[in-house]
Amino acid sequence: MADSVTTVVAPEAAVSGARPGLVTVVIRTMLRWAGIVPFGAYVAAGLLAPVIAIAIGAFEPARGGFVASKASAPTLTNLDTAVHGTYATGLRTVLLLSVAGAVAAGIFGLLIAYAVHTARRGTLLRRVVITLSGVFANFGGVPLAFLFIATLSTTGVVTGWIKDLFSFDIWNHGFSLFNVYGIFIVYLYFLIPLMVLVILPALEGLRPAWREAAENLGAGSWHYWRYIGGPVLLPSFLGCVLLLFGSSFSAYATAEALTGGTVALTPIQIGSLLNGNVLAGQENLGYALGLIMVVIIGVVMIGYTILQRRTARWLR
Repeated sequence: MADSVTTVVAPEAAVSGARPGLVTVVIRTMLRWAGIVPFGAYVAAGLLAPVIAIAIGAFEPARGGFVASKASAPTLTNLDTAVHGTYATGLRTVLLLSVAGAVAAGIFGLLIAYAVHTARRGTLLRRVVITLSGVFANFGGVPLAFLFIATLSTTGVVTGWIKDLFSFDIWNHGFSLFNVYGIFIVYLYFLIPLMVLVILPALEGLRPAWREAAENLGAGSWHYWRYIGGPVLLPSFLGCVLLLFGSSFSAYATAEALTGGTVALTPIQIGSLLNGNVLAGQENLGYALGLIMVVIIGVVMIGYTILQRRTARWLR
């Protein structure tokens, strides 16, 4: 006769589906959010607090120099000044410059990225192009301005080569490095490599099986890009163009070092105001210009996020 076996079950284990206690839920929630707290504090101190300060200063009336005045109601005078006169010209110029730079860099960067994408993996040229794109995309400011001044100024190296080889002085035929067109050329130096880096993952997301299926159904290259590759890549391309626009729109050091602040661009005007070059009653004008830039960049980033979410499913 087999021995009988008695199984002892703990009372808490015998109850199926028992909910954890309140203390356990609180501890688990705190542990889950513990890793986000440092990043949240960093974002609040480095992003939210400055934006709030700019928004408050943009609507704050002038205090009359060194004499403290009584608190008064918020005013729209600063914003009104920021959208008229030379400041409106600076905002219009930087918008046109950013749009032109983003579109041109987007097209050329897409072509270069596609050439890298179609190249055989592991080749030396592919690795060199990707590496140099990462370097050039992060090269800007005063060093970039000095590079172009030493290369294409009136006494630049390339200018001298062109003059010696072709007896042609580009500066005597309308070329200038110290105007909006010169800034446009300089911006392409880092915008095109940036486009290569950000659009390459989207190109990698185009699965070869899609093209093979299209070719099996009799579709050529035009039909593939018209009905398959193009629609899939378009949202990502537009998102990358918005990213290039934001990068060009917020650039300051390169244009300032290149032109000495002689070109009316909103970032340069804000820098001039922060350096104390203000008129009486316009002490908070820099905040108003900064708020306009923050709003524009915010709209751009919202559009970029929407487009990236739309293409994320194809890159999984």
